[in-house]
Amino acid sequence: MSFKQATVAAAATVAVAAIVWQFAFGASDADAAALRLPYDEAARVSQGAELYAENCAVCHGAALQGAPNWRERDADGLMPAPPHDASGHTWHHPDEVLFRITKLGTEAVVGQGYQSNMPGFADSMTDQDILDVLAFIKSTWPERVIEMHNSMNAQSE
Repeated sequence: MSFKQATVAAAATVAVAAIVWQFAFGASDADAAALRLPYDEAARVSQGAELYAENCAVCHGAALQGAPNWRERDADGLMPAPPHDASGHTWHHPDEVLFRITKLGTEAVVGQGYQSNMPGFADSMTDQDILDVLAFIKSTWPERVIEMHNSMNAQSE
């Protein structure tokens, strides 16, 4: 990838992140305070691990490692599933954005004709199921990443 292509790709990523952020906070399905992930509640995390294995691991990897070459568009021009471990960008989004993407799907959240393989799970998982999955993911992050994520959440309230 040339420097120019990398720059364009980076700009597109920032633009998509800005759109996701703006849309996510423009209209919420639930109160932001109610969406805080219970990553330190063992029962919620355990349930989330099971749901992740059933619904998410096929694309995002059993070890949350994401698809190979997840930063490069696939043959269809879509972005592969990113990792949900600390090496990915999941933790760069506040809880509310993560919840909405999981519930509604990336296309619905981003809008603007953005295409994605990430479906919404509103028809197959309850809000609590989604929160449990996200809590499981967050529970795997190093403490410093959790602290940064919590700080971001506090700023978004």
